[in-house]
Amino acid sequence: MFNHPLLNPALHELLMRVRHTNTIVISDKGFPFWPEIETIDISLADDQPSVLDVLKVILPHFTVGKCWMAEEFNSWNNEETKKQFAAVLSDIPREFKDHDEFKKLVPKAIGLIRTGGTASYSNIILESA
Repeated sequence: MFNHPLLNPALHELLMRVRHTNTIVISDKGFPFWPEIETIDISLADDQPSVLDVLKVILPHFTVGKCWMAEEFNSWNNEETKKQFAAVLSDIPREFKDHDEFKKLVPKAIGLIRTGGTASYSNIILESA
């Protein structure tokens, strides 16, 4: 039996295709559908799983060079939520962009992972190192 913390086969297969400077998107439950990129929907219910849950599982096995989030994340979320994201993304350089500018980066990704996340503007784009 496969003994790895990432059990979702579609998600595992997507991550195995990521190469240097490729990007993937991890989105909250309300993020728009992008027909031009592969979408893996792992949402079950509100915050099941959350964007943070997915990050905690994949980051130990995925080398990230940098990431992008929407500027609105900082103004729409409380200090505890911002602190939790900062802890998980601790050593990863983050760039904040206006949400409309953030969404312009999405079609360049090789895949989008949709979660049940409810934290406002918690969508993140990860670029492989």
